[in-house]
Amino acid sequence: MSDTPFVIWNNEPAQRADTPLVVLFHGYGSHEEDLMALIPALLPGATYASVRAPQRAQMGYQWFPLSADASFSTEAVVDSVRPVAEWVEEQAKNHSRVFLLGFSQGMAVATSVARHIPETVDAVVGLSGFVVPIADDNAHADFFRDDYLVEHPLQMFWGRDPEDPVIPQAMVDATADWCVDHAEVTKVQYRGIGHGVSPQELGHVKEYLQHVVR
Repeated sequence: MSDTPFVIWNNEPAQRADTPLVVLFHGYGSHEEDLMALIPALLPGATYASVRAPQRAQMGYQWFPLSADASFSTEAVVDSVRPVAEWVEEQAKNHSRVFLLGFSQGMAVATSVARHIPETVDAVVGLSGFVVPIADDNAHADFFRDDYLVEHPLQMFWGRDPEDPVIPQAMVDATADWCVDHAEVTKVQYRGIGHGVSPQELGHVKEYLQHVVR
């Protein structure tokens, strides 16, 4: 895997300085162009960078391998997140704010990046996804700076359908438990969207990002 993520942008380098940066992380089996379609409904005047996951999966890419029951290894998550976090830190030097938006498996990546470099990330938007659960005795626990977030909670929007057929309930419950101690979370449920995103949800995300910018 290359240390530098493959990224596409919505604008040219000369237009990016001092703008808010919104980094997009797609879901399992998708690709970097997928979430770019959401930009017109999101924060105006921002720079958008959509990152391609590093491994091939189905017709697209995955951030880390998932088993049939959606389980995964923490080591694989860290291996995937580390170069992305380094890239986000470098890009942040050129921007007024840094927001991360992840869908499904991309939410796991967005929140993991924020947990590794919490001083760099102003807020995370998680859509139909989950936060990676980490036990204190895990060999990679130090990668996730959750102690810092206890004192400086992550600003977070979490949108999902309570009947989402893809994300296991155990992951949803673990995410909710993690948010109690580590995030100031705006949690909104959208019935009838399944494992997807609705126009209403995107409107709420836009309002949330505008609020955080102010």
